[in-house]
Amino acid sequence: MGNITRELSDIVGAQYVSNEPEEQFIYSRDMGTMEPRQPDFVVMPASTEEVRKVVLLANREGIPIVPLGGGLVLSGLSRPLKGGIVLDMKRMNRILEVNEMRRYAVVEAGVSQGVLQAYLKRHHPKLKHSVPDAPPIATIAGNVLIFGSGHLSHAAGFHSDMINGMEAVLPTGEIVRVGSCAASPHWFSRAPLPDLSGLFVGWAGTTGIVTKLAITLFPDRPFNDVGVFVTEDEELIPDILNRVTRANVAEDVTAWMTPKPEWARGFQHVNVAFSADTREELKWRWQLIRLSLKNYMDEKVGGFMMLPPPMKKALIEAPAVTLTRFADVRKGGGFEYVGTIMPIDLFPEAYRAGLEIAERCGTTYSTGARVIGLGHCMMFYFAYPFNRADPSDVQRAQGALEETNRVVLDMGGIPWKAEVPAQQEIIQRMDPNTFALMNRIREALDPRGIMNPGNWEPAA
Repeated sequence: MGNITRELSDIVGAQYVSNEPEEQFIYSRDMGTMEPRQPDFVVMPASTEEVRKVVLLANREGIPIVPLGGGLVLSGLSRPLKGGIVLDMKRMNRILEVNEMRRYAVVEAGVSQGVLQAYLKRHHPKLKHSVPDAPPIATIAGNVLIFGSGHLSHAAGFHSDMINGMEAVLPTGEIVRVGSCAASPHWFSRAPLPDLSGLFVGWAGTTGIVTKLAITLFPDRPFNDVGVFVTEDEELIPDILNRVTRANVAEDVTAWMTPKPEWARGFQHVNVAFSADTREELKWRWQLIRLSLKNYMDEKVGGFMMLPPPMKKALIEAPAVTLTRFADVRKGGGFEYVGTIMPIDLFPEAYRAGLEIAERCGTTYSTGARVIGLGHCMMFYFAYPFNRADPSDVQRAQGALEETNRVVLDMGGIPWKAEVPAQQEIIQRMDPNTFALMNRIREALDPRGIMNPGNWEPAA
């Protein structure tokens, strides 16, 4: 172990390598319910070349290696299940290019959502990127690689759909580029080359380490507004979402339900956020949104809330702070966020399931959905906060998590950023030839099995 420590120190500098108990403790867990797993080393590289050298060392010695972004995935994907090296990418935090005309940014893997958002506001105020509802320290790369979504996903899809290209270090040390950047100095598109981005997106760091990537940027218009449509009948929500998305004038469409504050209990709320270059355009977009739901207002089964300015401002914020506040409602630093990808017509069933699971498990809840790709599907979430200092509270949240994953799969949805037990549930229901193909790809890319082992493996 001493030799490994010295070699890692030679690569990244002694101050960026640790096997001290305090670092091992911190890097063994996240805010979710998964049991901690302790690393042998924590390493913070500053460049692609340093990542490559660490990977070559890990490959030579057969040491597991786990890439880490912001550490906020909540489902334990960056826990070192078999020990080894946690590779914390936060020092790789440079914004390498912002092309205003072509509307893309090239960033290193450690660049956070907050850093890019602040940089664009200061240097390119006419541009913005799709921001997830996560703390600002969450990384661009980490969110993209788990099929994240954000406040521009209604029209543009998952954040993985917004990748223009990427650079990655393979488990054997080769550096590869994917997209136009593989054959051009410009990072403008993944087309028309064979699309190899799928070798890294959704794999939980088991196929390589992404070190750079380009993402699509969007116009940041000066006028912004939001409407909140409210109904008491969850059966209406799929058609409400369908009608709003058909209008195709919103940037973000989300539905949410929560028992707190008390005035929200029992109601379903649909937030429709939109922006414009002029006040006249903003008014026109608002009229189209209202017209899309006119029949429900005429029938008096739903309507738009009157929003005071402070409330409207909070609803327009990106990232939204409401979910972050809810995460701490039980105190104690615990939060499970069970995301699922499913068709929008499953909304009523998912909503009722969330209420039933929370009641059976004796935990509080918040549920909601973000529309992806003009209603192509939705990311439906079940959020269960817990007090980590209370073992019984942790157990309740764990039970809610496990039951939610099973119910979602029974419905025909798929758990998002699935933790290991959920991965194993998915594998059991997956077409066996698909899983066999996944294994062949991993074996070809990672013959020594060093990349985040324990993920996307069947139960023993």
